[in-house]
Amino acid sequence: MAENRIDLKKEQQATLERPSLKYSFMARLFFISFDLLTGSKTTLFKVKLLEILAGVPYRAWEIHQYQKLTRCYGNDKLMSQARRLMVWARAAQDNEYQHLLLLHEKIMAEKLKQPWFLSPLVVRLMVFSYRLFAWALAKFSLRRSIYFNAEFEDHAERSYAEFVREHPEWEEQPVISPLAKAYGEFANWADLLRRVSLDERDHRNRSFHFCGRARDVVRYDGMPESF
Repeated sequence: MAENRIDLKKEQQATLERPSLKYSFMARLFFISFDLLTGSKTTLFKVKLLEILAGVPYRAWEIHQYQKLTRCYGNDKLMSQARRLMVWARAAQDNEYQHLLLLHEKIMAEKLKQPWFLSPLVVRLMVFSYRLFAWALAKFSLRRSIYFNAEFEDHAERSYAEFVREHPEWEEQPVISPLAKAYGEFANWADLLRRVSLDERDHRNRSFHFCGRARDVVRYDGMPESF
């Protein structure tokens, strides 16, 4: 991760100043439902649940593309497209899981009491429901499914940027754990979560790329070279 090339505070501010996407009805309904479940205020618990759900569509696409490879193994163009999507989906899953571990570690360090919506039963029900939704949407329209993910990631990027702004005390909290250091070299937890926000922007950008809306990609200094 090329941390030294990126001004994380500058990119956080760019996120906060960028006009919001005009979310689809489906996305707005999802965000409203999520807020009703977890509360309107962003908390470590809320973004932890967000990260639990974040990897679900990537797994759905990976399965979908494996099925396509089985059916279309003679079509070089389709196979190439499917492989590219699968490679990204796997990398994105790993990245979202890394975010989840970091948030869990932060929660444990602060000895916070877990809310009801992170109880095992509720989490299983939410993951199962979201998995069904992601699978059905990908079956109906892979492009629409990826576009919905772009909306999800845009919302996540903004949530993290606003969350860091609301917690200036994180500027003074050093990052010392091996898990956090494996993610990158950061002066404090504020910068680490700014990097998480930027990861979500990268997922947003890649989603727009794969759903044929390259015009919506947000470019910045130090962004992945594949763009």
